[in-house]
Amino acid sequence: MQDKELDSFEKKLQESIKTLQDCQNSHSLKSCFDCDKFLDCSIRDEYVQSVYKSMNKGKGGGFEF
Repeated sequence: MQDKELDSFEKKLQESIKTLQDCQNSHSLKSCFDCDKFLDCSIRDEYVQSVYKSMNKGKGGGFEF
């Protein structure tokens, strides 16, 4: 069962990456930093959440830097 959970987190991350890259390409951007919607973008927010969830595999917690 845990393998399916890991796969679902990784699958969601890959989908989020594709969506983000498609958005950047459609706006002729190489990075979200150059976008006017940088701080208020649902696509970028979803990507960040997907990265976070793939890192912690749904167990919660905080980032350690």
